[in-house]
Amino acid sequence: MLGARLRACAFCVAVALPFALGAQELSQGLPSPILTLDQERLFNGSRVAERVVAETERRTAELTAENRRIEEQLVAEELELTERRPSLPPDEFRALADAFDAKVQGIRAAQDAKARELQRLQDEERQNFLRRITPVLAEIVRERGAVVVLDRRSVLLSAEAIDITDEAIARINEVLDQAATQTPAPAPEAVPEPAPAPENTPVDPPQATPETPQQP
Repeated sequence: MLGARLRACAFCVAVALPFALGAQELSQGLPSPILTLDQERLFNGSRVAERVVAETERRTAELTAENRRIEEQLVAEELELTERRPSLPPDEFRALADAFDAKVQGIRAAQDAKARELQRLQDEERQNFLRRITPVLAEIVRERGAVVVLDRRSVLLSAEAIDITDEAIARINEVLDQAATQTPAPAPEAVPEPAPAPENTPVDPPQATPETPQQP
């Protein structure tokens, strides 16, 4: 038992010592070839996330309200069908019940497809975001003298000095703000001026109005 504890302590020291030495070197300004990045926090901290989250919440609320209205309608239809059952022949009621079940299944499939489409659009926005910020991340990598960026969630242990999430968020938002301010406003529509009269165009003299002879 004591030997197992000693081996465990030795393993912890063997792992922690190089990490501590590496962190000390990074704190002294030495470059690291490996950088880490929290993709989830990067997206949530960007201006893009504000728009995507707001749009997703709006669509989700609309879909939830629609589902609630459909559910109320189906409950009312089911109740009406149940009340009509005593006055219907068994075969006719069975046909109406089967048609109602098929309708419910179709509506459920359609609403589930809408929810999946909403999730797909959200994932697509994230992928577009990652493609747009690639130049910003590449610039940070060059400045740091690194060669690779790892997702921090997949790293077991790392020093805070190699995490570039906060720096990337600040730079990305700065780039997005600059792009927003540099977007030219639409030019106002030009009002057409009246066309000038062509030169040397003869102008007809005003015609004299004939006088009406006076009656004697």
